Amino acid sequence: MLVSLIRRLGVKLSLNDPRWGRRPEGDNKKQEGRKPGEGPPDLDQMWRDFNARLNRMFGQKNNGGTPEPGGYRPDMKGAGITAGVVGAVIVFIWLASGAFIVQEGQSAVVTTFGKLSHTTGAGFNWRWPYPFQQHEIVNVSQVRTAEIGYRGSVRAKNQKESLMLTDDENIIDIQFAVQYTLKDPVAWIFTNRDHDDDTIRQIAETAIREVVGKSKMDFVLYEGREKVAIDTHKLMQSIVDRYALGAQITNVTMQSVQPPEQVQSAFDDAVKAGQDRARARSEGEAYANNVIPSSRGNAIRLTQEAEAYRAMVVENATGNASRFTSVLNEYQKAPGVTRDRMYLDTMQTIFSSASKVLVDAKSGSNLLYLPLDKLIAQAAANDVAATTRTAPATAAPATTQPQEAMQTVENIRQRDSRTRENSRDRESR
Repeated sequence: MLVSLIRRLGVKLSLNDPRWGRRPEGDNKKQEGRKPGEGPPDLDQMWRDFNARLNRMFGQKNNGGTPEPGGYRPDMKGAGITAGVVGAVIVFIWLASGAFIVQEGQSAVVTTFGKLSHTTGAGFNWRWPYPFQQHEIVNVSQVRTAEIGYRGSVRAKNQKESLMLTDDENIIDIQFAVQYTLKDPVAWIFTNRDHDDDTIRQIAETAIREVVGKSKMDFVLYEGREKVAIDTHKLMQSIVDRYALGAQITNVTMQSVQPPEQVQSAFDDAVKAGQDRARARSEGEAYANNVIPSSRGNAIRLTQEAEAYRAMVVENATGNASRFTSVLNEYQKAPGVTRDRMYLDTMQTIFSSASKVLVDAKSGSNLLYLPLDKLIAQAAANDVAATTRTAPATAAPATTQPQEAMQTVENIRQRDSRTRENSRDRESR
């Protein structure tokens, strides 16, 4: 139909001509006077001829309001063909408006008169144009972020969202961010009215207020910050699943947790006092850990020493009793010999640990001799003093004096032994 219209308009086209679309040398008048077949027409001239023929077909009037003399009068067949071509072009453009492209990581939801029709994946897709069908593209791979208590920066606070009441009736300022993705684009579009972060932000605020309302202020500020984030994450996901929003909560990050600015100084003092208390408690526990084990060790040591002393005393008593029993048995067999033996052992024990003084009992003289050990010690001291006062010419004299002293001591010991033997003979007689 388009080819017949071009032929009717008298346009001759040759796509094989290398001069297609080029203006030949010469002006427009020469182009108009060119014979058919000499070359392809100029594009501008073609457009002017096409407009002129359309004007003739629709009977355009001149400036005076009357038809041009000798003008072209269209017939109904030509008008129908032109209207059909224009309609076909309009229909083609209308159908082409239903084509759309979905990028990777996105999903398109197609509706027919507002009702869900189907969903499409990434690539080139087509639907019936408006008003029959419409589509909405949802990015399901994007990680979205909802900020609660601030916007953009932590310093840009939103106290209406950040101030919360704890279980011990204290006010606390919390700022946190929620990251989420879309796992069901259909549920996100048809269940969520606004299709933005406001719904997630409201759910996050509701969840955090419930968790903080069941916790103490110190727990939220210090050791329970991570637990508050985990509990908020779980509660948010349960609410999202309950309302079928088609979102997946991926992370809850606590940005700032602190008391209100109006009581910040007083709270800092309380924190310092708590730190001092913890430090004093730690020092006390360290001292107790040092003293208690030492005391327990000393107690165990004393107990063991007492048990050892008791065992020693018991064993010594048992041994003494056994020895006394054996001595008694021997005494009953030979009383005289046993008595003398016991006397001699006793005297030997006494004299071995005491200084000895010799007394001449036979002569009846009261002259007492000094103890031999004292005499030996005094002689040795005198020899050492004499040696230090006068330096010896040779080493021989220094060695002779100790030898003489040792000889003297040996003589005294022999004499003492003979004296004791004589005394024993006298006692035996």
